[in-house]
Amino acid sequence: MSRLRSVAATVPDRRALDRLVLDRRALLAATGAVTLSAGIGYALGPGSGSAAGAPTGPVVPVAPDGAEAVSRQAPAGPLAPYQKGTTLTSVASASGSAGYRRLGEGPAWKRVVRSDAAAPRAGRADRRTALAAFVQFTDLHLVDVQHPLRYEYLRAQTASAWRPQESLSVAGAVSLVERVNALRGAPATGAPLHFVMTTGDNTDNNARSELDWYLRVMSGGRITPNTGDPRHYEGVQNSGLKLYWQPDAALRDADKQLGFPRIDGFLDAAIRELRSPGLRLPWYSTVGNHDALPGGCYAPGDSFLAEYAVGGRKLMTLPEDRGAAVWKAVKAGKDPLGTAFKELLKSEARHMRSVTPDEARAPFTPAEYLRAHLDPAHTGPGPHGHGYTEANLAARTQYYSFRVSDDVLGISLDSTDPGGHYEGSLGTAQLRWLERTLKEHKDEYVLVFSHHTSRTMRNLRPDPGRPGEARHGGDEIVALLGRHRNVLAWVNGHSHKNAITPHGTFWEISTASHVDFPQLGRVIEITDNHDGTLSLFTTLIESAAPHRTDFADLSQTGLAALYRELSFNAPGARTTLSGSPGDRNTELLLRKG
Repeated sequence: MSRLRSVAATVPDRRALDRLVLDRRALLAATGAVTLSAGIGYALGPGSGSAAGAPTGPVVPVAPDGAEAVSRQAPAGPLAPYQKGTTLTSVASASGSAGYRRLGEGPAWKRVVRSDAAAPRAGRADRRTALAAFVQFTDLHLVDVQHPLRYEYLRAQTASAWRPQESLSVAGAVSLVERVNALRGAPATGAPLHFVMTTGDNTDNNARSELDWYLRVMSGGRITPNTGDPRHYEGVQNSGLKLYWQPDAALRDADKQLGFPRIDGFLDAAIRELRSPGLRLPWYSTVGNHDALPGGCYAPGDSFLAEYAVGGRKLMTLPEDRGAAVWKAVKAGKDPLGTAFKELLKSEARHMRSVTPDEARAPFTPAEYLRAHLDPAHTGPGPHGHGYTEANLAARTQYYSFRVSDDVLGISLDSTDPGGHYEGSLGTAQLRWLERTLKEHKDEYVLVFSHHTSRTMRNLRPDPGRPGEARHGGDEIVALLGRHRNVLAWVNGHSHKNAITPHGTFWEISTASHVDFPQLGRVIEITDNHDGTLSLFTTLIESAAPHRTDFADLSQTGLAALYRELSFNAPGARTTLSGSPGDRNTELLLRKG
């Protein structure tokens, strides 16, 4: 494999230049000879997955109107490892041992060297050069908390049905954007960061309102995280029901009995307009089951569910036995079309509460998802479409390949199943496209992105739109990727838990969500050690919000801090989502293919 071209322009000091002068890649980077094409260049799309004739050097992109756009010059990198702003410095940690616990500065997570796939060799830190560096966001779950289709009443069955922090999800996501904007570069190497990739569940309930908020969070703009009545919150948190935390009320609800505070003005602050600066880096998007399916689990296109979503009635409570039956069916994937769910809603009509109807809550179709990404209003720092192209619209697909750097290709998969259920799989057409793309780029390194993990790709239910096409699960995908030694990593989310799994010739990197504690993103760096091995560095980051909260501070920053603390205290939340030390800040060794 050719390893001659740099991923970014950097400016080292004289001693660093002397050390690196023999390496052409580092020399090009040091002299600024190469502009940053990653994230600004082009998405290769389903119709051109081979990228035949695609340039291998710096790319001058084409703007949507056909005018020539200028490739963004890479910012100067510090060319030195650093820790500030990452979990290598500190991590939010709780004091006390019972009741509602306050967060503060906690001990850092050290970097762990993992040699499952290759042995580390001495002196590699002095030899290595960077091939790529990027950030992963996953499972942002931007929540329209007043949406009628939400099933908060299943809280007794699963903590994921409703969380006390959900009304602050937009403020939390904006704070994560602020953290990335403040990073000086890649923590392990100091190289410039090239892009951000979201690996699905960007929205929570396949709602147009949530999609608009997500795109504005990522590309910048003003956001009012409110639907229905423009003046008042109308949801479970001012319902007077003890099942939910009632922050503005004196009612001793179930959460206040566990120590949750009363915060006057909380709900008004939660639906108040806020502003996202937008990422300063190019960003790409991958689709997840909550983006594609109502409730994250029901097949799309149902007219009853669509009408209910925008209507004026909302179910907020349900008898225990009925709730248990609903959740059992969801968990087992026994109601992918939502037939039983619709019958439940119809039978509970008398027990629903009135809310203000709102067309903004309508479910979005796959085509609308693509068009929203392709809308110039949401281009931000680019690339136009954020990976998706007009070819995706024409082919009705949501998978693509894109140029990460001169030597690295990215592949974004669509692992959702339009047949329903929250677990995933790939259709035969996509699987064959993936295999073709891997073969056609056999002389380049490849990074694969998806929403689902290999262990959660077990849903082989046929796609209603392609009834004759088989579906393929995680074991088959692992085997395919393992046959191509140029694949370095499969990066995903869905499980809401940090987990890093070796698969012989590549690593599977799964990252925790940004809705459940510990609310993390991940920086991933790829380096050539020039000793027959590669290193993949993973570094977790929290949002920019302070660890300590102030219940009187209902500013945008204060709400983001509260978002984290509430998530830590959420009743029933899993306490293992941060993973083990080997799933957090790591150096992952690989043999070069």
